Amino acid sequence: MKRLDFVFFDAGGGHRSAANALQTVIQQQGRPWEIRLVNLQEILDTLDIFRKYTGIRMQDVYNVTLQKGWTLGSAQTLVLMHGLIRLYHDSQVRLLKEFWKQGERDLVVSLIPNFNRALRDSLAATPLVTILTDLADFPPHFWIERQDQYLICGTEKAVEQARALGHPAGHIFPTSGMILRPSFYQPVTADRTAERCRLGLDPESPTGLVLFGGQGSNVMPEIARRVNAAAQLHCQLIFICGRNKKLAQQLRGMQTSFPKYVEEFTSEIPYYMHLSDFFVGKPGPGSISEAIAMRLPVVVERNAWTLPQERYNTEWILQKQVGVVLPSFRAIDAGLRELLDASNFARFRANAAAITNRAVFEIPEILAALLERR
Repeated sequence: MKRLDFVFFDAGGGHRSAANALQTVIQQQGRPWEIRLVNLQEILDTLDIFRKYTGIRMQDVYNVTLQKGWTLGSAQTLVLMHGLIRLYHDSQVRLLKEFWKQGERDLVVSLIPNFNRALRDSLAATPLVTILTDLADFPPHFWIERQDQYLICGTEKAVEQARALGHPAGHIFPTSGMILRPSFYQPVTADRTAERCRLGLDPESPTGLVLFGGQGSNVMPEIARRVNAAAQLHCQLIFICGRNKKLAQQLRGMQTSFPKYVEEFTSEIPYYMHLSDFFVGKPGPGSISEAIAMRLPVVVERNAWTLPQERYNTEWILQKQVGVVLPSFRAIDAGLRELLDASNFARFRANAAAITNRAVFEIPEILAALLERR
């Protein structure tokens, strides 16, 4: 029995989601591995200065920041955070070493940025495998460190970054994309016409899915207002508000000239994407990858408020020609006109359909090869 630790935290939902998806596929494949999910926040809680002085964990501060849209200057904040991480590095390593004493592991798999140096320094002979859950690194000291680690990269850009930092070819493993939940590979058989009607939507109108993660975003009502005010913009929207009940109530209470449906937290994102024709949201790697897997062109924004580690994602969208990148969602009406132009939409959709992402099934094979190496 091989023993593997998957290290994640809940700053954003993508890290835990990727760990869970990978664990699910490994179990479905019947591999003789014991997978332990390790929340790094819980191990390092005693070093969390945010929790010490405010009672709120650092990962929860990050999530509130995303929900409120308080991301201006996030690149500078990241530099400050890296300084704190370096300051507490020895203490982090000490706590991690104590944790690893609970039992020897054959592989430690990191699905988180920022702490890979501490993870590597805390391990003795156990190999460290870092799976980038972003389309690219945001150097320095984000995902890829100059140290002995294996790297699993979902884009050629990330592979190039790993090579540039001196990692040998035998330590870099490309995949065909980001980790997605297995449900995105299962066919959705719901009748689109019938289901749109059931939700109070027009069965024939172009339909957009508006999604900003598990806590929603304050920009969603602004999107609704601007689409409502746009003359001759014929579309309808499905809003997914996550755990933000107040936001859902606000959107339900808005009078709009276009049909809309408002949902709170749901695990049925593939179903709602099946009912949709395009995606509107932040340029997160998970959301973009889910939309592309469901053949949905995307509309995102890039500006000073965009998280620095997500800015490359907008370049990727333009390179692959799978959607529209706006300077602000204040221009959502113009963005939707560009997207829904018949020739543009056909091109974006065809390009999205041409992208095949099987990363969640490729990574267990990579881990198996590394276990054999050991």
